[in-house]
Amino acid sequence: MSQVFKEDGTVVPVTKIQTGPCVITQVKTEKKDSVQSVQVGLGIQKKYRITKALLGHLQGIGDETTTVRYLKDFKTDQIDLKKGDTFSVKNFTVGEKVQVVGTSKGKGFQGVVKRHGFHGGKKTHGGKDQERMPGSIGAGGVQRVFKGMRMGGHMGLERITVKNLEVIEVHAEINEMWIKGAVPGARNGLLLISTNEGNLEIEKMPEIAEVVVTAPVAEVEKVEETVPVEA
Repeated sequence: MSQVFKEDGTVVPVTKIQTGPCVITQVKTEKKDSVQSVQVGLGIQKKYRITKALLGHLQGIGDETTTVRYLKDFKTDQIDLKKGDTFSVKNFTVGEKVQVVGTSKGKGFQGVVKRHGFHGGKKTHGGKDQERMPGSIGAGGVQRVFKGMRMGGHMGLERITVKNLEVIEVHAEINEMWIKGAVPGARNGLLLISTNEGNLEIEKMPEIAEVVVTAPVAEVEKVEETVPVEA
């Protein structure tokens, strides 16, 4: 993350997101694939690192030694798209609101204090070793623990959606976008940035951007008004 100063002198916290460009690697149709969607590729991967089957699938994408690294499918009614079309950060405009989808940081097994915000038990007056305990977990009459009871367990690595984040700056020459506030996930994580709440339309195909966060980052470019990103 970083910060930028507005003309009035106020400071705005931003996340710098490295976006596409993203390229369409496959167009799926209802008749042939039983679904109307497009497959979008992002990032750079050396060809010798992927399987021959995937190399065949990505034929014509990339250059002699590299191809795309990440693949993601998006349902859409846009029928004039074709393999090789690209999306870039240019699809986004300064000031518009976007939603960002990412995977939160994994924190392993955590207790109820950190995971659910419990205040714990007494530290004195008979509360030995109970400072971070959850307390009673069972009801008196049913003789069982109810489903959904807040207890210790695995924390993080969940799909998180943050809406109404403002685009502060767009730097098309370096494929970078600055979004106000924080985004889900760790650095170098993959993000999905979209407008229109992620719904693709024929007239206005949302900017869906697949992302890789480097200081957190994103993936993007519009075919009429839409794109994916990398953070």
